[in-house]
Amino acid sequence: MQHITLRGKVHIDNTGVKNEIPVIVTEYGPLQPLVDYFLAHIQDRSVAWMTKTAQAVGLLIDYMAANHDCFDDPRELFETFNQRLYTGTVGYDGNDPSGLYWNGRNPAVVRVLVNCVTGFSDWMAGEQGTKPLNPWREATRSEEMLAWAVWHHKRDRAFLIHTWDRESASLAMTHACNALLKRTPMIDHEPVKRFPAERINDLLFKGFIVPGKQKSPRLEERLNLRDILITLLMHFGGLRMSETFHLYMHDVVPDPINADCALVRIYHPSLGTAPPDWLDARGKPTRCNRLTYLNGKYALRPRNEYAVTDQLFAGWKGNALDSEDHCIYVNWFPQWPGELFWKLWVLYMAQRTQLECDHPFAFVTKEGKPYAIDSYERQHRRAVERIGLQVAKTMGTSPHGHRHAYGQALADAGIDQIFIKKAMHLKTLDSHVVYTEPDRAKLVRALEAVAEQEKTPVLKQYVATEKS
Repeated sequence: MQHITLRGKVHIDNTGVKNEIPVIVTEYGPLQPLVDYFLAHIQDRSVAWMTKTAQAVGLLIDYMAANHDCFDDPRELFETFNQRLYTGTVGYDGNDPSGLYWNGRNPAVVRVLVNCVTGFSDWMAGEQGTKPLNPWREATRSEEMLAWAVWHHKRDRAFLIHTWDRESASLAMTHACNALLKRTPMIDHEPVKRFPAERINDLLFKGFIVPGKQKSPRLEERLNLRDILITLLMHFGGLRMSETFHLYMHDVVPDPINADCALVRIYHPSLGTAPPDWLDARGKPTRCNRLTYLNGKYALRPRNEYAVTDQLFAGWKGNALDSEDHCIYVNWFPQWPGELFWKLWVLYMAQRTQLECDHPFAFVTKEGKPYAIDSYERQHRRAVERIGLQVAKTMGTSPHGHRHAYGQALADAGIDQIFIKKAMHLKTLDSHVVYTEPDRAKLVRALEAVAEQEKTPVLKQYVATEKS
């Protein structure tokens, strides 16, 4: 009973609102419990989470279908399913009688998949306590299998715990769930490499060029202003790459503190306050959030609500917001890139106004369409290679290396941890560690400096001993 996963548009009432979610389809139709699960979490979970959950549940369904005659106990089924995620399903002879032909996965990936299945299983167990699986029609074969597993889960918490005590259940569930998963080897925050600081100017002004236009006397014709602006926001403003793609053309203004510097705000994709250029029937600005604004004025959705494979998709990680308007401020470090950004922004906006754009997003293609993340990644790769560097995450030359460069620059300057957390819009104080952890070269230099200080007294003592 193999399945396929599609993007489905779900109507839950008679309004024009549609929810787009991943839908698992078997030969019996959509897997309704998973649809209900996603709709129950449509407001608080991301599209990426739904996609990963659909993948995990789909794997479980396929595994149960291929091995339904092997288990009488759901705990054994779940534990063996977990093992096969690690080991794969192909024997040493290259055969797989189940027909699954899975490759083994690393512990970090398995942990995510099992947690997704656990969350869905817990939710179903809770739902089954108040209503049958599906009161409107007969359950499909896949739903029957899931209901069977969840019924046992609910009866004796067979998958995770062995107690009905609600207060201790949560703690016991955590311990038992972890016991089922292989331990990922401890890594002491090995730092992700940052983009080399000595090459950032080369990248900006020699990498992001317009081929064939290098002899033009006009800077805006020689340089790829759009990609330079995005890179400035990451390298000197600390933004994640995906965050820059939520920027509207309205979101950059001169800084009241320094009129030569850009004040950049990145708003929450749906909750952020909308620009005042959508007028109502009386000609007054419509006060609303960005979800309503995009839908009402442009028939679009926030970019984080599109499928991951859609060109409009741009993720949004839970940031600590700076304002009741649901936005974060870009904190330039040092300050001169903010002044450079403003000068280039003015030139870029002049280019953008010449295009027909039916959306508010700042960064666009030559046709005026919203710029896509994978398109920027290709341009970044070409720019890096153009200045003679190799593109690799481990070398810091991927786009994410710029945010790490920002975090390391703050740490190197001796900025207090609480200010680093604020500048990078992190929710917890220890979240900055991955961005500011010293690399091996710094560690070696620190050890050498201490050793040099210790060496002189030791030598003096040795000389004094020899003389005596």
